[in-house]
Amino acid sequence: MCCSTSSGHRRRGGVVAGRLGPAVASVVQEAARLRRCAPHHIATPPPGGRTEPMSSQSTNVSQSHPAAPTPLQEAFTNAAINTLVSALQWGASTVGRATPLRRAIIRRYDRRIRAQYARAFANSPGPTAMLQHRLDMALAILHTMDRAMDQGLLGTATMRGVFNIVVREILLTGGDAAVKQAFQARFGAIPPAILALSPGKACNLRCKGCYADAGPAPEKLSWPIFERIVHEARQLWGLRFFILTGGEPLAYRDQGKTVLDMAAQNRDCFFMMYTNGTLIDDEVARRMGELGNLTPAISVEGMREATDARRGAGVFDRVVAAMGRLRQAHVPFGISVTASRDNADQVLSDEVIDYFYGELGAMYGWLFHYMPIGRAITLEMMPTPQQRLAMMERMWEIIAQKHYFLADFWNSGILADGCISAGGRGGYLHIDWNGSVSPCVFVPYSPVNIHDVYAQGKDLNDVWAEPFFADLRAWQQAYNPGLGAPQPHPNGNLFMPCPFRDHHAEFMEIYRRHEPQPTDENAEAALADPAYHQGMEEFDRELAALSDPLWQAHYLPPDGPR
Repeated sequence: MCCSTSSGHRRRGGVVAGRLGPAVASVVQEAARLRRCAPHHIATPPPGGRTEPMSSQSTNVSQSHPAAPTPLQEAFTNAAINTLVSALQWGASTVGRATPLRRAIIRRYDRRIRAQYARAFANSPGPTAMLQHRLDMALAILHTMDRAMDQGLLGTATMRGVFNIVVREILLTGGDAAVKQAFQARFGAIPPAILALSPGKACNLRCKGCYADAGPAPEKLSWPIFERIVHEARQLWGLRFFILTGGEPLAYRDQGKTVLDMAAQNRDCFFMMYTNGTLIDDEVARRMGELGNLTPAISVEGMREATDARRGAGVFDRVVAAMGRLRQAHVPFGISVTASRDNADQVLSDEVIDYFYGELGAMYGWLFHYMPIGRAITLEMMPTPQQRLAMMERMWEIIAQKHYFLADFWNSGILADGCISAGGRGGYLHIDWNGSVSPCVFVPYSPVNIHDVYAQGKDLNDVWAEPFFADLRAWQQAYNPGLGAPQPHPNGNLFMPCPFRDHHAEFMEIYRRHEPQPTDENAEAALADPAYHQGMEEFDRELAALSDPLWQAHYLPPDGPR
């Protein structure tokens, strides 16, 4: 996410998928039924119309130490999965063009999802706010797909990537089951589900407050190291979803290779790329459309004035032009919006949201708050606690009323059961251009460098097992001990999920136990600044005073935390 303050991840997608499993399952089942009952004038796909073979690993499942399946994964055998994915892909390309039929199908799905959640509401012993959020997000996903089909936003290659990788391998089978089971047998935990990679620091822009302090910099991962990291994540963790950030990912070059070549080499994986969008020309858009396994999330600050003020004159128009090229190439794209104290009241306005989603065709959006890391650190750019809660309320309003898929890296923590950094609970880790491995893009402290790991004959599993990361995972579990239960009873306020920003004093205790290396001079300077730590802790106390009563009243079960 070049020059933005964040890189939105995740694993959040995987966690949300598990929580929405039953609703998505009804959609998948209905797609298969509709294929069987399709009107005669709609052509059906060829017999055995699978577009890609199943991974050999996905059918070779160890019988020992099984990883806990999601509700969606429990519902289907491999044979059923092949049929259903074929049905979904056919439905999107064929039924999607028949507007009256598609609308009837969407209405049916909508009713079924609402009915399933109505039963959950009726059986809930306490507050139902979290159930309501999950219902709203499930409907947003459904109507996002409807809008994509209506507007022709998905090309053939993209539909193949979405349904064969995202639906089949991530939602239905959960990736490589045998690999995940081997990891769980060795470590007693679920492996990371996402890996964030910043292969290069170079960027063609110079944005104010860039979290990566990117610019015309030479630092980058070599292509062989970049290749090995992706390969190991696939082989050791069964991972299929990668985040590309930076720097500007499209500025990365090594041995004549680019991030698009990495996507081409790993067609069974899906990549989300945070980009400033200015390097997306006709050729780049065309190639993305042919690949079908990469979606760009383009950084904006709102409308023209706000975007150009932070990113440079003329950037807004270049971004809009890039979105037009992506739409022509049938490449699904989203927006990545940075909220600061100055623009927090405008970034989720109807003008901004309806323009990018409604007029330009964005399929999803990530909202990030300015974090006091990177270039020209200042606490004065952070949204206030009041602004943060107001953005959360507005986010859920947009999701519920407009059915747009929108996620906030912090305020959506209630859907992900809190923090997922340090590879916790199927979460993610971040590796930057120097090889520094950190728990999160927004926690610039690294206990280990991937170059040293490989020089010592070790691998990504050894990285995951680092004590600093293990301590952060222990903090996550202690903050929310209900994690992993069918009906979690959160102990911690998930409006405040982040150990680094929302519980800064506790993070510093963990830091002092391990003393990981700052990843840049800005992170090092922050460590030595008492005013920085005092300001972060004051923010935490104020946010807790505002959000704790809301959490206790609307989200905790009647018997309270346990």
